[in-house]
Amino acid sequence: MTAGRLPLNSYSAMRREGADLLRKANVESADADARILLCHVTKMDATALILREGEIARCDETAAYFLLIERRSAGEPVARIVGEKEFWSLRFALGGDTLVPRPETETIVEAALAEIGDRKRELSILDLGTGTGAILAALLSELPNASGIAVDRSEAALHVARENLRNLSLGGRVSYLCGDWANAVGGTFDLVVSNPPYIASDEVALLSPEVREHDPRLALDGGPDGLAAYRIIVNQLCELLAEDGKAVLELGLGQEASVSGFAYETAKLSVAGEARKDLAGIPRALVIHAKR
Repeated sequence: MTAGRLPLNSYSAMRREGADLLRKANVESADADARILLCHVTKMDATALILREGEIARCDETAAYFLLIERRSAGEPVARIVGEKEFWSLRFALGGDTLVPRPETETIVEAALAEIGDRKRELSILDLGTGTGAILAALLSELPNASGIAVDRSEAALHVARENLRNLSLGGRVSYLCGDWANAVGGTFDLVVSNPPYIASDEVALLSPEVREHDPRLALDGGPDGLAAYRIIVNQLCELLAEDGKAVLELGLGQEASVSGFAYETAKLSVAGEARKDLAGIPRALVIHAKR
């Protein structure tokens, strides 16, 4: 930034100026992003920032803040800048090999909990493609007697998941396995969850720059038709689900019929009605049952 932006200023004025710069860069969430970045720089939460908004910031805080505003203006997501994201009211650190947990993925947690019934019973959970560990952690936070296995093909992603679950005091109930979907997994599970890559290969380039340039392609690219991972996972579910076991898979736009069809093609699986919709009305969480 220019020297004119470095002198001391109030936190409130800094936030307003940051938001103005983001709006000029066509950032839709300019006000919220400016506030998040200022909280990050000052190590204050939103309440403390409001209470101290008239105070004068240090020069180093001002310089650091406007450098982050520049990064956000250039299209880097806020979550990547601050290195963490909230999901299910829990905080998750990010890594280069992990997606940023998104609000629509909470639909998977909602659908899974609706299928569980008694939340106090013992359950075994398998999370395929765990990434940050967000889905598994959210479920374990609601299911006190459940345990889980987190699987990812990326060792780096597993390291992030392990640290997240440890920081949430859930690590003692989780085992970690590096592998390609369930190829190295043994045994059966009461619940299998997954948010696999579901973007068709030739559509990855059409994603917003925030996603295309900052999320790992391995976690986005679902093959030529976006369905490659589902073919593998649904086939593996036949052996993974315990008696009365259930799976919840996140879907991309327009994929419900195809993924349901993969389940219907097997002799051991059934689809539990229509997929649960996210807040935007998109069918997002498909529930698959082991046939009794």
